[in-house]
Amino acid sequence: QVQLVESGGGLVQAGDSLRLSCAASGRAFSTAVLAWFRRAPWKEREFVAVISGSGDSTYSADSVKGRFTTSRDNAKNTVYLQMNSLKPEDTAVYYCAATSTRGLPTTTGQYTYWGQGTQVTVSS
Repeated sequence: QVQLVESGGGLVQAGDSLRLSCAASGRAFSTAVLAWFRRAPWKEREFVAVISGSGDSTYSADSVKGRFTTSRDNAKNTVYLQMNSLKPEDTAVYYCAATSTRGLPTTTGQYTYWGQGTQVTVSS
């Protein structure tokens, strides 16, 4: 009953910034943990960042720490991924995912709902 739709991807140059959005429909959005994952060419899907239901806690993968920030606006049922200082290795399809579990899980198997993904390509 929860639908997630990512947007904001595109083609950018190294060093540029991009903000992804994940719009959610359904109830209990404010209590859901939202995470970002990505699948790069020739790579398995990997964790990027996660944010608690209230938005007061976040955790990011080492590969993006200091460059990416996730936030949410529960009034708009939307979570964001602000990506700065983009690198070619950030090229991937980015997915948002949701779960009602406590904590800040970082594995794909812990998430119940998934968006369709949005492509981010960083030129090199």
